[in-house]
Amino acid sequence: MKTTWIRLAGASLACGLALSACRKETAAPAAEAMSVVQRWAKAFNDSDVDAIVGLYAPDASFFGTGSKTLVTTPDGIRSYFTTGLSRDKPRGAELLEHSVKVISDDVVIVTGLDRVSGTKDGQVYHADGRVTFVLERRAGTWQIAHFHRSALPAT
Repeated sequence: MKTTWIRLAGASLACGLALSACRKETAAPAAEAMSVVQRWAKAFNDSDVDAIVGLYAPDASFFGTGSKTLVTTPDGIRSYFTTGLSRDKPRGAELLEHSVKVISDDVVIVTGLDRVSGTKDGQVYHADGRVTFVLERRAGTWQIAHFHRSALPAT
């Protein structure tokens, strides 16, 4: 009886440690991917085109709020942000309510609501939207593999 109890306790401890390790592995990709989203927001807030473009994978797909077509080249992403971040300064971006979904150790989806801001004719404006980042770890570096933002409908 005592031996059985010790074996059960040992098995329970082993299972608990295994589950704990799995949670840590899942938390690490989520935190690492979110740090890219935070750097993206900082680069947007700073109107730093080089920094924001540097977060995208070379083969990223991109639909910005003002995109009329799917952008699939680094030059296209750079052009979008060069135009967008050069006007209505200072600019701002913040991720509001959001969800982080770990698909694997190397793929994370962050989706939610955001708010961008700018200044036009001396007046600050805000534009709420829906945003999705698909982040992928390649050669040890997290990059944005896909980005989509659309305006939040008024009603």
